[in-house]
Amino acid sequence: MRRRNFLLSMAGGTAALTTADAATAAKQPKQAQLSDRAYMAGLLQKMAEPILVNMAKGELKKAFPIEVAPTWDGRDKNVAHMEAFGRLMAGAAPWLSLPDTATPEGQVRKRLTAAAVQAYVHSVDPNSPDYLLWRGHGQALVDSAFFTNALMRASKQLWEPLDATTQKRVVEEIKGLRRVSPPYTNWLLFAAMNEAFLLMIGEDWDPMRVDLAVKKMEEWYVGDGWVADGSKFHFDYYNSYVIYPMLVEILEVLKAYDAKFNNLKPADELAKWLKRMQRYGEHLERFVSSTGTYPPIGRSLTYRTAVFQPLGLLAWRKSLPPSLAEGQVRAAITAAHKSIFTDPSNFTADGYLTIGFAGHQPTLGDRYSNNGSMYITSEGFVSLGLAEDDSYWTSPAQDWTQKKAFSNQTFPKDYAVDY
Repeated sequence: MRRRNFLLSMAGGTAALTTADAATAAKQPKQAQLSDRAYMAGLLQKMAEPILVNMAKGELKKAFPIEVAPTWDGRDKNVAHMEAFGRLMAGAAPWLSLPDTATPEGQVRKRLTAAAVQAYVHSVDPNSPDYLLWRGHGQALVDSAFFTNALMRASKQLWEPLDATTQKRVVEEIKGLRRVSPPYTNWLLFAAMNEAFLLMIGEDWDPMRVDLAVKKMEEWYVGDGWVADGSKFHFDYYNSYVIYPMLVEILEVLKAYDAKFNNLKPADELAKWLKRMQRYGEHLERFVSSTGTYPPIGRSLTYRTAVFQPLGLLAWRKSLPPSLAEGQVRAAITAAHKSIFTDPSNFTADGYLTIGFAGHQPTLGDRYSNNGSMYITSEGFVSLGLAEDDSYWTSPAQDWTQKKAFSNQTFPKDYAVDY
């Protein structure tokens, strides 16, 4: 067996348990079945492999078959490449940030990290076939924020190895996106994320873009852990996809670099928003049914398990609320991934993600949906930033709230909070 295919083969070739795989696994001794970590790492590898291997060679645009939703709004379809790469990297970066190990998983990480670095080189090289569509459209602001978020999450593995020319090109492209005026929605955080990245690497940054985003999120906080996306509340998962993770990580950078401007106090803001994200995480955990399904609510359903990014980030930061044990959260998130990814049609025959929720369901796509957009689902794998021997992975699996509730077990009651 070739080492590069180790995790894929462990994950049943589709990085998920097919019906046949599940039947076989059920007959095996418990210790022989796929561990939660091996399952999650195998699935993320399957997602990342075609994007990074091809882009490292400057061949992503050549290899990537673009799919758009039936309601596609007519924008340049080449936005798909930047969406696929930037969003994938944001979710994969925590995993790739781990130090090299001699384990089979460690060797896969090492190989994919090297490919990712080369992909970053191609992404900003105007002479490369895989130079991304940075200019001429507003969508680039969105996906640049995932692009820079990945560099923040794994700076030693992804940013520092880049040559000086590539680093300069990245900075130029990011600063160039200041031409895009973000609407007063979660888009404010995309602009703020880029400025936080520039602060982190010692470049000139615009504190007003950050200040505005933080103030607007406070203005839009509706209570009990939920934030409106603009002046009106939307019952969807944008608190998971963008708002909480980006806001918290921006504030982490401001605190780490002792950034002061106006009356903003980054340390106080970070503590407050982390506490609110913990509350929102409690809701996410309660959304997972006893069989691993969760409510298909709101827009951008095709972003799949990016829904669970806040729980993964809290786990990675060792900041899960006392009400949620690590083994409980891990079991719930793993079950949710299996409920989504068991259907092989989530991927094309060449291994690329398709438009859909729990399979290939293109009519669920929104007017802005292409198959590159789908790679934001990698944000559901943030907990892989914890080492293989971390207690999150080694602690015994525990029943999550709905599993307890529907099996006549005692489970905690739930009350609104006022912070």
